[in-house]
Amino acid sequence: MQDIKLLEKKANTIRFLAADMVQEANSGHPGAPMGMADIISVFSRYHRHNPKYPSWLNRDRVVFSGGHASSMIYSYLYLCGYDLTLDDLKRFRQLDSKTPGHPEFGEVPGVEVTTGPLGQGVANAVGFSMASKYAANLLNSPTAKVIDHKVYCFCGDGDLQEGISYEACSLAGHHSLDNLILIYDSNEITIEGETSIAFSENVKQRFEAQGWKVYKIDGHNYKEIDQVLKELQDEQTKPSLIIAKTTIGKGAATLEGEAKTHGAPLGEEEIKASKKSVGFDPDKKFIVDEDVLNSFKEALENGDKIQRAWKKLLLDLPLAEQNETLKALENPDFSKIDWPSFEPGVKVATRESNSLILNAIAKAIPGFIGGSADLAPSNKTTLKNMGDFPKGKNIHFGIREHAMGAICNAISLYGLFIPFSATFFVFSDYMKPAARLAALMKLRNYFIWTHDSIGVGEDGPTHQPIEQLSQFRALPNFYTFRPADASENVACWQKALSLDAPCGFVLSRQGLETLKPKFDFGDPSFGGYLIKKRENAEVTIIASGSEVMLSLQSACHLEEAGIMTNVVSVPCFELFDEQSDEYKKEVIDPSTVILAVEAASGVEWYKYADEVLGMESFGASANANDLFAKYHFTIRGIKQKVFDMLDRPYKETSIKNCTI
Repeated sequence: MQDIKLLEKKANTIRFLAADMVQEANSGHPGAPMGMADIISVFSRYHRHNPKYPSWLNRDRVVFSGGHASSMIYSYLYLCGYDLTLDDLKRFRQLDSKTPGHPEFGEVPGVEVTTGPLGQGVANAVGFSMASKYAANLLNSPTAKVIDHKVYCFCGDGDLQEGISYEACSLAGHHSLDNLILIYDSNEITIEGETSIAFSENVKQRFEAQGWKVYKIDGHNYKEIDQVLKELQDEQTKPSLIIAKTTIGKGAATLEGEAKTHGAPLGEEEIKASKKSVGFDPDKKFIVDEDVLNSFKEALENGDKIQRAWKKLLLDLPLAEQNETLKALENPDFSKIDWPSFEPGVKVATRESNSLILNAIAKAIPGFIGGSADLAPSNKTTLKNMGDFPKGKNIHFGIREHAMGAICNAISLYGLFIPFSATFFVFSDYMKPAARLAALMKLRNYFIWTHDSIGVGEDGPTHQPIEQLSQFRALPNFYTFRPADASENVACWQKALSLDAPCGFVLSRQGLETLKPKFDFGDPSFGGYLIKKRENAEVTIIASGSEVMLSLQSACHLEEAGIMTNVVSVPCFELFDEQSDEYKKEVIDPSTVILAVEAASGVEWYKYADEVLGMESFGASANANDLFAKYHFTIRGIKQKVFDMLDRPYKETSIKNCTI
């Protein structure tokens, strides 16, 4: 163990760097960084990483779930030698700085995942651990451990009050994720005051009941901190929780232990008095003495040494097979996918065609893994004959949608895997925070959402998504695919795999007739294309998913009534929105009357359409066909809307065989 005086100095350096950063910005959270400074100073001894190569595969993953402690995170990363300077710390929370208010993946090397919404980081840590276990099963041999790192997560009272942490930690205990270490900063303070006003459960018993090993320590006692971290370097059989009793704002002259230190600067005089009390120069800011910097920067030399030894391990001849597997994981070859094909005219639900697609991808791509929140038989997401996690590709998340999304974010970030998750589309509401963070981080993560509309039928309005399509289409850097048929579903997946962004697949429960195998007038990869084009068209109908066939059938009837009609399929609104104005005008003729048809709220279609035939209420419990009739998603309903838009009297038609 390092000299206690040096540990104290390291801790106080982080304390006052954090306090100075918040004061300089006049914004931020000094309380948690000051309270955890003693832990992080000891932790630096056990943290296995290489600041020169932050993406080294076998590094420890460290997640700071309480992202508001960012001033501590940046201070620690700077001191260890990551690509941060003291000037970056001084620009904390400023426009275009490398030190934003909450840690953001990609902004600063060393930040493993974007955290902010409390609890997300806990689930991310579980995801990192799950990814490491699957990687170890693929790459390790009896004589060599390619993957043997730890996953650490720093969290606080707020993280453990969030339901997502309960979901994630339950799954971690179930799978005995023995390399996962949760360090709980138990200062018993939240913004409104002491946690006792709303939180009184026995956390130790809660985690033990979930299959965790639990330690309780004084988070300011260097010997206790060191002892527990040292013990956890040995092989474990369960995930571990360290309940570290701390004092928020530790070291503040008069505000130590006060809730007000959580989210406001301490004030210049308070910081001066605090520095003076431990022998720091009260008139200096951003103080880093050479002995402290040298101690932290031992991570550079140690990291180089550990990584060199690991690289040598990979070069050993007995690991040739593992090396080939590692290369395939790191560089997926999508050209090897044997895509399924579908006969025109055959009815196939897009959840069914998606099942064949998922299996084709998983068969060709070693790192393609995932599962459902207890709905695989309904979502059709089972990867056949590919086994169950941790040795196989099928992950059974249980009924844990919130944690599932965040876990898959971390699996994507791990660096070897392409994850997917699945549930009913209406339950995507439970996944929105994770989907939003996936978009923010530009992750390759695939969200499978089936039972896409009022076509769910008898389960009623609680299970019929209405506003969800509009919600995800409004999410920046997120692509929502709603294919019209099985063939379009294949084209959508081919495009999705080329995007550096998360994608959602919104899929039907009911069978949808497969259209022509070739796309005569356009390319689905542009997000929207003409699927039916007529000279001198008066009307353009835009649709997605199950409403595309309905729109094509309605166009036949409109043409019998003398109204030439174009039909546009838009499987991905966001991709279409990104195309040039010229392309969009070619697809949606602005000289025509434009109607969008979608069995959802569809408000976004007003960007292109004159009118929208969509849902203006929740659904109801009934047979799907009865529901489509009730809400006018019928040939007659579309015709009536078009006649009204053209200000013409309705005309009956009686086509029996409409050639699509």
